[in-house]
Amino acid sequence: MVFIAILIGCILGALLGMNAPMISYTYSSYLAIAVIAALDSVFGGINSVINKKFDLKIFITGFFGNAILSILLTYLGQKLNVDIYLAAIVVFVGRMFTNLAIIRRYYVEKWSNKLEKLKEKKEQKTVEENK
Repeated sequence: MVFIAILIGCILGALLGMNAPMISYTYSSYLAIAVIAALDSVFGGINSVINKKFDLKIFITGFFGNAILSILLTYLGQKLNVDIYLAAIVVFVGRMFTNLAIIRRYYVEKWSNKLEKLKEKKEQKTVEENK
């Protein structure tokens, strides 16, 4: 069910992206950091679903809170003429890789266990046939 929602979201995003107007260079850094913050929240949400700790209120507040905070950091950095948004990028991308590693390990273990069970069933079936 989750995979269907992700697939539909990707298709809608691609269709909207092809028909959306171009973002001006002035706002592109704001949008980029907001997207990175949102992706961090999405990977964190998937990780919490895997760990059975998902809470929709925490996800939504984290999603918008991270995006707004990162946009404000970008704005402040532009006013001070300092690239503060790089700190947010480092933190968000680091957390994204950590969450992605946890998600990857979960699915690799799940698929490995499934393959082991199939192998055991096959061996058990051949033992029963040889009797």
